[in-house]
Amino acid sequence: MGNSYAGQMRTTRFEEVLHNSIEASLRSNTVVPRPVFSQLYLETEQPLAHDGGFHGCKGEGRTENDDEDDEDGSESNSPPIPYQMKPPPEGCCTTDGFCQAGRDLRLSSLASDPLDVPPGFMLVGVKSPSLPENLLVCAVDRRFLPDERGHNALLGFSGNCIGCGEKGFRYFTEFSNHINLKLSTQPKKQKHLKYHLYRNNQGVVVKGAPICWRGHDGRMRQMASSLSEGHVTSDEQPPNMALTHPSHTPGSFTAGSQVDPVGLPQIADVPQSLTNGNHAVPSIAQPPLNQSGPGRPSATGPHTNAGPPKKRHKGWSPESSANSLPESSVKTPPSSSALSTLSVSSVITNGSRSETAAPLSSSQGSLTPLSPPGLSVTIPDQLLHTCRLQPVIFKGHGPLPQLTGNVSEVLVSSLLQSCYLSSQTLPRVYQHYGPSPIQPLSTEMQILLTVYYLVQLGPDQVPLIEDLEQIFMRSWRESHLSEIRQYQQPQTPATQGRHYGLETASILPGLPQHFSLPPQSQQPLTPSQLPWLAQLAASSCGEGVVVMGEQIGTLAQGIQQTFGRLMEGRLENTNYVVIIVTAPGQETQSCVVVTGKHQCRALAESMYSPSEGLKEINHQLSTNVAQELIHYCNSLGQDGDLDSLLDSATVDSNEPSPLTSSQESAEERSLKTTHSPKDSHTQCSKESPSPKERAPSPKDTCSEYSVQWREVRPIQLAVARKLLSHVCAIADSSTQNLDLGSFDRVSFLILVPPSEVTFQQTVLHLCSSGVLEELGGLDQEGVSQREAERYVVKMDQSAQARIDSLIQEAHSNSYTLYILVHDHAHWDINSGSCSGPDSSLGLVDQLLNSRQVRDAPNILILHVTSFPFALQTQYTRISPYNEIHWPSAFSNDVDLYHERTRYFGVSELLESTRSGSSLPLMRYDSSFESMASALEERFPKLHSAVIRTTVLIQHYCVALMAASGRIGGSHNLHKHTSVETMEIVQSLLTAAQQCPAHHGHMVLLRIPSLALAAWAHRRLSRVRRQLGLEESFEIILGNPNQALNIGQSFTDQIKTWLKIQDAAWVPRTYLELEALPCILILSGAEPLGESLPRSLKYCDLRVINCSYLQRTTLEQELGLAAYLVRAESRPPHNPGPGSDLLESDAEKLSSTDNEDEEGQENGDSPLSSSQQLQSCPDSGALDPFPTQSTTSPNVQKGTTDTIQSPSQSQTQVQPQPPSQSFQYPQPQPLPSAQSRRQHSKSTSSGSLSPQASSPHLSCSWARGVSRPPSVLLPRALYDIITANDSSGLPRCTSFLPHMSVAWASSFRPLLSKMMTCTEQSLYYRQWTVPRSYHMDSSNCTEGRSDNFHPRRLLLSGPPQVGKTEAYLHFLGILSRMLIRLMEVDIYDEEDINYSAHVEGVQYHPPSASWPNPDIMKTMPFDYTIHDPKYDDISSVYSPGYKPSAEGNPVRQEDVYLRRRTSRIKLSKYAAYNTYHHCEQCHQYLGFNPRYQMYESTLHAFTFTHLLLGEEIQLYFIIPKSKEHYFSFSQPGGQLESMRLPLTSDWSPDCIKSPIFTPTTGRHEHGLFNLYHAMDGASHLHILVVKEYEMAVYKKYWPNHIMLVLPTVFNGAGIGAAHFLIKELSYHNLELERSRRLEGGGPAGDVWPFIILADDSCVMWNTVDLDARNGPVEHAVSLKQVLQHMEACPELAHYGLCGIRKWSSRALTGNKQKEPFSKGHLHDFLLLNVDRSQNVQYDQNRFTCHDVDLTLRLHSAGLLVCRFNSFSVMKKQIAIGGYRTFIIKTKMTDVPTSVGPSQYVCAPDSKHLFLATPAQLLLEKYLQHTSQKLFPLSTKNYTHPVLSVDCYLNLGPEVTVCFVSSRPHSFNISTAGLLFSGLLLCFADSFVTPGFLKKFSFLKGATLCVISADRSSLRQTVGRLELEEEWRFRLSDEFQTANAKEDRPLFFLTGKHI
Repeated sequence: MGNSYAGQMRTTRFEEVLHNSIEASLRSNTVVPRPVFSQLYLETEQPLAHDGGFHGCKGEGRTENDDEDDEDGSESNSPPIPYQMKPPPEGCCTTDGFCQAGRDLRLSSLASDPLDVPPGFMLVGVKSPSLPENLLVCAVDRRFLPDERGHNALLGFSGNCIGCGEKGFRYFTEFSNHINLKLSTQPKKQKHLKYHLYRNNQGVVVKGAPICWRGHDGRMRQMASSLSEGHVTSDEQPPNMALTHPSHTPGSFTAGSQVDPVGLPQIADVPQSLTNGNHAVPSIAQPPLNQSGPGRPSATGPHTNAGPPKKRHKGWSPESSANSLPESSVKTPPSSSALSTLSVSSVITNGSRSETAAPLSSSQGSLTPLSPPGLSVTIPDQLLHTCRLQPVIFKGHGPLPQLTGNVSEVLVSSLLQSCYLSSQTLPRVYQHYGPSPIQPLSTEMQILLTVYYLVQLGPDQVPLIEDLEQIFMRSWRESHLSEIRQYQQPQTPATQGRHYGLETASILPGLPQHFSLPPQSQQPLTPSQLPWLAQLAASSCGEGVVVMGEQIGTLAQGIQQTFGRLMEGRLENTNYVVIIVTAPGQETQSCVVVTGKHQCRALAESMYSPSEGLKEINHQLSTNVAQELIHYCNSLGQDGDLDSLLDSATVDSNEPSPLTSSQESAEERSLKTTHSPKDSHTQCSKESPSPKERAPSPKDTCSEYSVQWREVRPIQLAVARKLLSHVCAIADSSTQNLDLGSFDRVSFLILVPPSEVTFQQTVLHLCSSGVLEELGGLDQEGVSQREAERYVVKMDQSAQARIDSLIQEAHSNSYTLYILVHDHAHWDINSGSCSGPDSSLGLVDQLLNSRQVRDAPNILILHVTSFPFALQTQYTRISPYNEIHWPSAFSNDVDLYHERTRYFGVSELLESTRSGSSLPLMRYDSSFESMASALEERFPKLHSAVIRTTVLIQHYCVALMAASGRIGGSHNLHKHTSVETMEIVQSLLTAAQQCPAHHGHMVLLRIPSLALAAWAHRRLSRVRRQLGLEESFEIILGNPNQALNIGQSFTDQIKTWLKIQDAAWVPRTYLELEALPCILILSGAEPLGESLPRSLKYCDLRVINCSYLQRTTLEQELGLAAYLVRAESRPPHNPGPGSDLLESDAEKLSSTDNEDEEGQENGDSPLSSSQQLQSCPDSGALDPFPTQSTTSPNVQKGTTDTIQSPSQSQTQVQPQPPSQSFQYPQPQPLPSAQSRRQHSKSTSSGSLSPQASSPHLSCSWARGVSRPPSVLLPRALYDIITANDSSGLPRCTSFLPHMSVAWASSFRPLLSKMMTCTEQSLYYRQWTVPRSYHMDSSNCTEGRSDNFHPRRLLLSGPPQVGKTEAYLHFLGILSRMLIRLMEVDIYDEEDINYSAHVEGVQYHPPSASWPNPDIMKTMPFDYTIHDPKYDDISSVYSPGYKPSAEGNPVRQEDVYLRRRTSRIKLSKYAAYNTYHHCEQCHQYLGFNPRYQMYESTLHAFTFTHLLLGEEIQLYFIIPKSKEHYFSFSQPGGQLESMRLPLTSDWSPDCIKSPIFTPTTGRHEHGLFNLYHAMDGASHLHILVVKEYEMAVYKKYWPNHIMLVLPTVFNGAGIGAAHFLIKELSYHNLELERSRRLEGGGPAGDVWPFIILADDSCVMWNTVDLDARNGPVEHAVSLKQVLQHMEACPELAHYGLCGIRKWSSRALTGNKQKEPFSKGHLHDFLLLNVDRSQNVQYDQNRFTCHDVDLTLRLHSAGLLVCRFNSFSVMKKQIAIGGYRTFIIKTKMTDVPTSVGPSQYVCAPDSKHLFLATPAQLLLEKYLQHTSQKLFPLSTKNYTHPVLSVDCYLNLGPEVTVCFVSSRPHSFNISTAGLLFSGLLLCFADSFVTPGFLKKFSFLKGATLCVISADRSSLRQTVGRLELEEEWRFRLSDEFQTANAKEDRPLFFLTGKHI
């Protein structure tokens, strides 16, 4: 009762309370602390009110602890004040792990040293935040440390430094400075003194148990009293050693992230009543906690509040520590328990039979030491024989004793131990802030919770480790709520609010609502209390759970006693024996022995790996162990033997069916006829007509039959586009991982699991998809089967060669993109290194993850799966950004994709079980279950799969016999089968009878074991044969290793239905069995992706394995029933009266509660109301989409069409809820479904069918095609699947996702119902790790947070939804896109304005390589413009040209958008834009490792020009790699000139002429990458850009030289750019000549040519004249074109050269016989800047500047030559360019619709001014309004407008005659020509009155004089004496609509007198 310290004053208790009181008064700002004495003496009489129930410390009872500040204030809302450490003294040591005196303190260094520990002191390990992996050793006075229960530590500190020996540190702050802890928070001994240290037997100092600073720290065990001698035993791993999961960010563990920080009712409150047995006890009636129930000391003594005399931790208050465990355990009746599960397998690792390795393998060795010798347990002989069970021992805490004797009869599992371990391994998130107050559950608490869990399990339930883990987690969270919140404080509100949207579960998943966990008290559960508390808990369930604790001393003793009791039969009613060993000074040990028959069997089977389980089944079948069972099942008791009954029924197939004979018994007749007399004439045979009668006749066709599975649905198109966009995203990223631009075709290989049917099914989809035709070259007639099979490969041993050849092919064809589609990708994820040489497992890893595939830049892997979870782990290879999830077609009842079908999958199946209003689609068969479980007890050695399959097949056989009617007294047979099986067989036999074409449906029987499936197939086939039903339905054995095999008569039938003529055709896939009546026995350990036809009606999964409870396994089996239903068959969501829609979620399909009437209305409901529950063939009760009279579409139209009579509806009964077991009376004879159907109008199926108009469908297939199949499950699985987690999700979603992965931590949140697929993926990526045999386990690189493969995509979507068609379509559109990427839209227009009568004068021979200057001089100049881009401008007058009558059609302003283009594939010599990046281009584009990207310099360059009137400063941006093209005054100095070669220089790899490309608005789309076009030749390429675009061009083209135009040209047009290029080039030519002269070379020999190229020139062609079929064009490099032109002899004679514009029809006809011509040149020019020095581009021009220049060059006498043998292709670029000027107003600065007539106005008028250059306004005005301006000129070719010295576009209606006023200029002869107008634009001094008098004008001809201002306008009129011949009016003066500061242009118009 007093203090526990020897030699200490007995007043400590008083001191402690005094401390508490003072501390509470200092810290509390709300409640006055209780007086000291009442706290001391009145403790035991605390009322319950103070205590707040059990959880006083957690809930509302927390009055005294409201402010609850932690020691360092980290709980408060204000940020903690940063702790400032005192700076260390000068010269002292500050190294981590050493004291300030420089002595080593690390445990690793001092472990073996003799240490001086004074009496009364203990060695303690100090945790330093800077040395997380090591402990520092110090000696601390034990009085200042807590005892084993966390109490009685004196405040303060007294310690010595072990390193330097300094003694007497009185303050922990001072001590922490001395040992260099370097803390960021106030030093606290509770945080840093972490472990006791002691010397072990070898004399080495080792880490002992943690110091128990907190009242509820469960990690401290009862210690031996001789602590000073250092003997502390603990086999606990310290929490930081067993961490195998990577660290998470502080916010990533969100168990409590949504807990309300103020009140925690949903977690902290105790439920209102605990149930003890079935009696509710009001919580107020619980005795006060210190007077606990029987078996407990009546007074709890002084320790009820032995709180530590130190600062209080969070949650510790004077009252709160008195809480201890509740004494009444919790039991729930099995009927209400929703948790009936069958497995413990979530932690199965490698399927080993006796051991299942714990996931924390690193800590396994030390945790399960070998048991000490002498503690072995002998297993009694004949244990299995005597008890008829094989006990399972769960290892718990401590070592399990050695088992001897008949060891094979006992199983040992470490699952429970793994669970204990993982729940004690705290995540690192709780260690981020230094040592943490958070501790895991104590051993005692874990054991007690385990007992609680076992107690509440139902008698048939099997313990599920996941559930126990969740219980541990919930208990732990509740005891640490405030601390958990502390770790979430640093999060921002956004992350705190929703991290995955998870919150702490307020009730345990799958547990009933009133099951409460025992509150973990602040006071730890001591080992001595544990056994009787556990016994108390177990007492509530009678003998179900037995606890052995107090009477045994070792585990061996307990296990031996258990075996003894088992042999004596004393544990007959006991399912679990919990053995607990507690001894003073020792660790608590425990184990659980499972002794329930059902539980032992289930656990034993779950310990097999799937493959071992199948081996065991095969073994049992092959050794005839199962023969006794089969004989037993064949016996029908009093009704005889199954085989003998069958033998009696065997008939000769030639005889007529006895069923139709007159000797039929009344009983049999009643079985098959109906209550409707008018149908009695219907033939009632269950057998189809014989083959002879089956020949198709006109009446034998079924109008409702149609197979539609081949069409691609809108949602599949959407998914294919999503896939494509992800591929494009990889290509667009800056990582250079996929260069789509370099591929010209797609090839692919589809990898499928080794199932013949899946293989054929993929081939079938491939053939019908059209992808192969699209991908290349195969005839459009259709692809042969053999051709398609080349693209699909089964993942068996043959796959290796196929993939190797693909790798070789990919290596040699770098321009082909190979897509490896890995379908059904979850199937084989085994590591290649772990699989055997002969095993096909691990193949995917060896092939797809090999280095060759991984590193090939042209192989892209697409994983396709319905269950992606196993590929979403912490080490996954797939980036989360590369996941594509199948979208939901319907969102909030809106059909987003216009789907005609609606997917019905697992979640919809689950919905049908919850609607409660109809017979659910998913159900279990209770009578089958009860028969199977009875036999399981009778045959304990047989595997349950063998027993269940035998029972099921016997049910089918009996049902077939009963339904066939061939067995006498068949009514007695019903009791030997179940109603469900009877219904399935009835429906199968009768379905084909109603349809004239004998369409029926499929029954799927899933039997995983191949041997069992083969046995079942033989058995059923034999029964079918003996009953003479071979022609009625087929029985198919679906073996994945074999091809589909069906009878010839059924093949013929299918061929008739599908109208197949090919005689050799056989069905190869299940899809082709559409409408065939059959039983498909699908075998194989798991489905391998086989799709099932829409005629699937029953999915019988009653014998699937319930042991492997992984999410993938379960959903895979259920996925077999997934189905696409016609979308219109959904009921409306606003149903009519009488239907009660229970389902509110619009995503799900609904059911209504009138389904029983629906059955009657369909006319196919059975008579017996009891059978209505489960045996309704084709009835609406099976129909989840009822559209009966109340909900039919008619209701929506406002007319009620009530088909059903009131009397009929009153005869119905409400079905019972299907969750209860059914009690069937003796079944009545079932009426024949056929005859029942014929008297009713089937509105339900009628409205859903393809022919919805017909009220009656005779074809069962057509009716069933609108309904999903019914699914029959094992009871155990049904209970698991239909149970919900606390998050509202189905129970199965929280299971381990796949056998090959493990949970990273027990401390994970639950999945949330609101999670999207992406969030689920992120959840699994965070919380699962691959096991060692998973192929991704090797994908972990040190220092890398992710190791994603860049070219790997994952497509996931639910099973059977249509993923194959989606990815095939993706392959097609990817191929189209690549072709599209390799193609460009090229302008393809015929030349315009060709006169029909061109004289055929041939000047040069067609094969001439170069033009002859002398001949060129004699050639006439062709004034006519032929370029089709200029079809909307004024034609130039040419005397010999006669325009065609119709003329060129007028085009719109945006003419280039409408121009004709052709899609042409890029040649290897194409120019590219910025989107092209192949490996060869890297250096060219500036990705050269020698030069840093963007490393370029800006150089100013100044020159003067007369026309500009001032000095012009230009800027060159020159990359370092291009500086050799320029000369500088000194290295890095002033730019002097651009180097030019000499005329005589020639190099095969060099282009002499600098290339200038003026560009605007096309930094991404301009074709400036000339690397391929130049074929690697060196060339000087300069981009000419506007100043405001300089930065963006520099960013996209870092390795290009830029010439930046002056600021004044920012608004200028193309004329200014060309003007500046030409003048700069001439200036540079002069500079280069003078530079050469200075160097002593000839000046005139400098190369004078430059190239002016458009930014849209993409390819160049040359004409091949030698081709047989006339001239042919083919692509050549730009290098070849330029070198040919530059090599032209006497090139210097020419002023301007150019090439033709390409047209696909250029070589047709006789237009292009002449190899050289003289006329207008565009787009691509070779300009002689020397000869053309005196002819400048017009710097003001925006349009037609090239026409203007060519006319002036020709008139100046310069030779112009076009090389017709070359052509340039121009790409259509709809973005940017010099033509895209927007005319906008000055005010708004937004484009406005201003008509051309508003471009000009009268001078000085108040007009709307435009923010557009004046010259552009003038040009646009003249172009669009010339008909008003020059009325006489419109469409008047013979009277053109005379334009002097310039060409301006006056619109297509007007012809312009160009003349030059320069002396000695060449002009056309104008003699006798009458002009209809005169245009003088900026007339200079060469234009004189005398010059104008040479020309004659029509009367009324229009004059237009244009000048820069009004005064020069008047001067021009006066100087040229215009008023003599022309009449002017004041109103004829105009200006462009510019403000004065924008310098408008003025013009004057007049009329000729």
